[in-house]
This record gives sequence, C-alpha cells and structure tokens, in this order.
Amino acid sequence: MATATPPPKKIKLNRIGLELPVYRGGKTTLCAGCGHNAISERIIDACFAMGVDPTQVVKLSGIGCSSKSPAYFLGSSHGFNTVHGRMPSIGTGALLANKNLVAIGVSGDGDTGAIGIGQFVHLMRRNLPIVYIIEDNGCYGLTKGQFSPTADVGSTLKTGVVNDLPPIDTCALAIQLGATFVARSFSGDKKQLTAVLKAALSHRGTAMVDVLSPCVTFNDHEGSTKSYAYVKSHDDPLEELDFVPFFEDITVEYEPGTTQEVTMHDGSRLYLRKLDESYNPTDKIQALRALHETHARGEFATGLIYVDPMADDFLTSLNLVDEPLATLPERRVRPPQSVLDEVMDDLR
Repeated sequence: MATATPPPKKIKLNRIGLELPVYRGGKTTLCAGCGHNAISERIIDACFAMGVDPTQVVKLSGIGCSSKSPAYFLGSSHGFNTVHGRMPSIGTGALLANKNLVAIGVSGDGDTGAIGIGQFVHLMRRNLPIVYIIEDNGCYGLTKGQFSPTADVGSTLKTGVVNDLPPIDTCALAIQLGATFVARSFSGDKKQLTAVLKAALSHRGTAMVDVLSPCVTFNDHEGSTKSYAYVKSHDDPLEELDFVPFFEDITVEYEPGTTQEVTMHDGSRLYLRKLDESYNPTDKIQALRALHETHARGEFATGLIYVDPMADDFLTSLNLVDEPLATLPERRVRPPQSVLDEVMDDLR
C-alpha cells in the first residue's frame, strides 16, 4: 500500500525574500538561561519582520557579556567589537563613512554606565541614527558579578555584600541629554520587546533601548533587584504596544480615548494603548516624572518612555552628500591618467 507523500513545508519569506535562518548568527557561548540570548532572538525576529537587509547592517559592541551578543545574530552583517566603552565613537565613524548602513549597537550596564559614560553622553546629545541596546543585568557578569552602576540601593550580591550607592538610570539620562527615542523592556517579555525593537529600527535618530536582562549566574538570587522573579513582579508597563510598519496595511482597533498613534519618520505607525490614560510619551517632562515615580515605588517603567519622531538626526544636520564615498565604484574615485597629468601641470 502506497503512502501519501506529505506536501513540502512552505518556507516563510519576508518582504525582501529572505528566510529567518539568514538572520541568525553563531551558537551562543553565554550561560544557559541568560537573558541576553533572548534579546538576540528578539533582534532576529524584529529584523526579519522589518525586512532589514543583513548585508547593510553594522553591528557594534564594547566589552562584556552583552558585547558578545552580536556574534549570535545577523551572521552576514558587518561587525566591530570595540574597546571597552568606546562603541559610540566607532559607530559614529562607521555612519559618517556610509550613512546608508543600519547601525545596531549592543552594550551593557557596565560598558555604558561606567567606563563608557562619557561616550554615551555625547552619542545621546548628537542623535546619531543608531539602535543602542543596553543589556542591563546590574552586575559585571564577565568578572564574577560585582555591582554595576545600574545596581539599585539595597541590592545584595550572593556573598551578602549590600550595594549602598544610588543607580544610574540610563533612560532618564538619555532623555535629559536629548535622545529622541527611549524605551525600556524586559528580556522575558517577547511581545513588548519585539514591538519596541521594530519601532527602534524605523526611528531616524538615536533609539536607546534599556533591556532588563537577568544574569542567571551571578544576579538571579533573592535580594537582587535584577533577578527574574523581582523584575516580573515589579514591571510597570506604561502602555501596550502595537507596531505597524510602513509596508503593511493593518487596522488596529481600540476604544476611543485610550490609544495614542505615533507616526514614525518612515511612515510606520506605533499604537500605544495607554494603561495610564494621562501618559503622553512625546512629553519629555512627563516621561522623566514617570521614571522617577516608578523608581520611588521600587518598580521598573517599561515600554516606550519617550519619542520625538520628527527630530533631525546627526547625519542630516551635517548635510552629508547623498552617495557615501564608501559605496562609489573605483572608476569614480580613481581619476584617469589625463586628469592626474592636469593636476601635476597646475602644480608646476
């Protein structure tokens, strides 16, 4: 008796005709259960859904567990693992050389909040078009779990040492410095983080995304304010997000008065179903107030915290030429002998 041959499995392609595996990278060497791995997966999902061309992406990182992450997504992209805390400088140079690249920077709370804080300050105020992701676990996981600058007062190490220094709130700092897209999410919230990353990819300017990402080896114990259990029970989302890219025609229906629509520069739409009806993510003062109030309650404000979708980015303000030098063919950058002869004649 002949058995029926099952039909071939339909391969899902995105809008530029690529399969999801194209967006993957190497096998992770991070600890099993590390939140950073979940962030890499969400970056893969967001880039695939948005139809980002991996060959036109430059991945940048500093030093730390977080900065190993770019090896685990977009394996066919350009990449540069920089000196500790110096990723913004390299990213700025890369985009000045070729403004057509999509820049994704991955840093950590130590790489950004300590040795890299000066570079972070100037990146935020310049509004460079880059998705800047902070994988925030509140500790130096690569060097045995010491407190990082984002560790909360009263948080304890496994050894029982208590942190008595106030934390740096990278979201509040970014807003104060002039960043035009600031969000916070949790590595365990797949829906929210994917929506945030999609919106960040469509934003023209610096999109700073702080992702709470528990360290399962050194900072996932009772007494830590960056553990899975603590973050899950103290997550205070400002809104529910739905992102509709410019190339999709999807109707999102909400009750009148509960939803705010933000149109991104490329025409994509971000729908925010506000859990607090008075919250407006385009109001800088209100965004800072929300961060301070949730922190005072021992909670984390997550979601889109602040956005200015129409601000000019750094490259636009520099009035760079339309066609980057890096993309010009040799025939256009190497003058013929006759032209060189004319130059030499003029110098004689």
